[in-house]
Amino acid sequence: MSTTKCKLCPKFEKTFGILGKKWNGLIIDVLLTEGSQRFKDLALKVDKCSDRVLVERLRELQDDGLISRQIAADGRPTYQLTQQGEDLRPIMSEIHSWAEKWFSLADCR
Repeated sequence: MSTTKCKLCPKFEKTFGILGKKWNGLIIDVLLTEGSQRFKDLALKVDKCSDRVLVERLRELQDDGLISRQIAADGRPTYQLTQQGEDLRPIMSEIHSWAEKWFSLADCR
């Protein structure tokens, strides 16, 4: 009996490697809904993520081309989505719709 090994598309694997990494989806969602954010504001909104991990995730998302880091007029950095990150808007909207359909607040405790 022969078995055929299923091979996923490397682009699909790369995408899920980014979106499936803990905190990345939440960071992207905050930037989609709230727009450009300073680190301290992101840290408040993704409150269960430690500062160290948040810095790491932001750098990774920058390296992957989904967010950019800009220095504001007051010298503080801000983070915003690139066009590549913005293109996740319909996908994230569908995830929200799916979650609303299939989970209650009690499921999230």
